[in-house]
Order: sequence, then C-alpha cells, then structure tokens
Amino acid sequence: MKIVGIIPSRYASVRFPGKPLAPLRGRPMVLHVLEAAREASLLNRAVVATDDERIANAVRADGGDVILTSPSAASGTDRLAEAARSIPADIYVNIQGDEPMMSPANIDRAVETILADPSREIASLAISLPPDQASDPNVVKVVIASNQRALYFSRAPIPFPRAGEASYWKHLGIYVYRAATLSRLAALPPSPLERRESLEQLRWLEAGYEIWIGQAVSDSIGVDTPEDLERAEQALGMRKEAVS
Repeated sequence: MKIVGIIPSRYASVRFPGKPLAPLRGRPMVLHVLEAAREASLLNRAVVATDDERIANAVRADGGDVILTSPSAASGTDRLAEAARSIPADIYVNIQGDEPMMSPANIDRAVETILADPSREIASLAISLPPDQASDPNVVKVVIASNQRALYFSRAPIPFPRAGEASYWKHLGIYVYRAATLSRLAALPPSPLERRESLEQLRWLEAGYEIWIGQAVSDSIGVDTPEDLERAEQALGMRKEAVS
C-alpha cells in the first residue's frame, strides 16, 4: 500500500500573504511542515503542492519534492486532488502547510486511524482542549461519538455546557483520505454549513461522508496571522529545548 503526504501551500493568504515563506527559527515555515512529513514512518513520499514558484524554489533549495498546481484551486483539498492525479497512491495525507507544529507522530497517528478499518474513507485528529480556550472561534472544536466518528465541527464551543462544565476536543489540521474518496470530495460543491462556519469538512459531513477521529499525540498550532507565527516560534523553541 502506497501512502503519500501532500502539503498544499499557497502564497496568497488573505490575512497573512506569503506565510509559507515566513521565517520560523531561521527557515521558511513550509519547510518545517515538510521536515515532519519526511520523518513520519508511515509515509512513502512527502510532496509540497503549490501554485507559486517562490514556494517551489524554497522547497527545491532544501532538497524537497514539489509539484506545481493551478492557481485556481479553491481549497487545499482541491489542490491535493489535483496533485494526486500525477502521484498515484492508495492513501493521501493532507498536511496543512500552515501547521509547523504538526509532529511526525501525529501524522502517523492520523494514518493509523484510517488503517484501523478498511471501510474508513476519511480520518483526522483531535486533542483535549482546556475549557477556557473553547470560546476562541479560531480554534475548531469537534464532537466525537464513542466509536471515534466525528458528529460535528464548529468554531463555537460545542457541546454547550448546559448541565455543568463540558469537555472539549480541538480539531487539528490534518486529513487522511482513500484515493477514490479524495476525487469524490473534490467534486462536491460548497455546502450551507460549510459557508456558515467556513469549515470545509462540514461539506463532507453534509454529503453523508464519515470522518474518523484519532487522538493526537501532541498539540499543533495553525498559523493564520503574524501573531500565530510568534506563538509557533516560542513553542518550537520549547520543543527543541525539551528534546536536547
């Protein structure tokens, strides 16, 4: 079975233009993501998919694998599906290019989650979230059934703590798809819930797909703003010190 990790990476971010190349501990952020993908034991190959030559050149200069995709790709999943057409595999892992804290162990855990049952088509990860962080709309929450299936994702604090304090799960930005499923997902039109919450995975739930959630080994930080980059800089520094 061939498992390929693809890192969709675009230059034209609305809130943080050029963020894949923003320096993080002296290296472009996208290279930190690529390094983690290369170290994941369950991936046969790790590729950056981008529509920008500046990003492509930075990856090539680091000895990385890169594929150029169309600038018209509407989402990371669309970019992934386009790249997948020229990279045959059985399973594809969508590793967000703005998640520099995504660890190799997390990537492997996400793959293990889909491999646990051949009927699973999509997998992702979540980690326990302190209640005082649940109201942050930039932190996506997921409600999970007892069998690991995602019930709903939201920027709101779900479940609502009507009968005492609730426990929350933070969704991490990584997805694993079987090849046939990925091509079908890319053909789906935007859905009402997706538009309301600005969460692409709700499109899949509305279309009847099931998303299976593994428990992350460690937390991650999604970088959407320069302030997020500063937080990632500090967190990576603490992680390096803990390892050394």
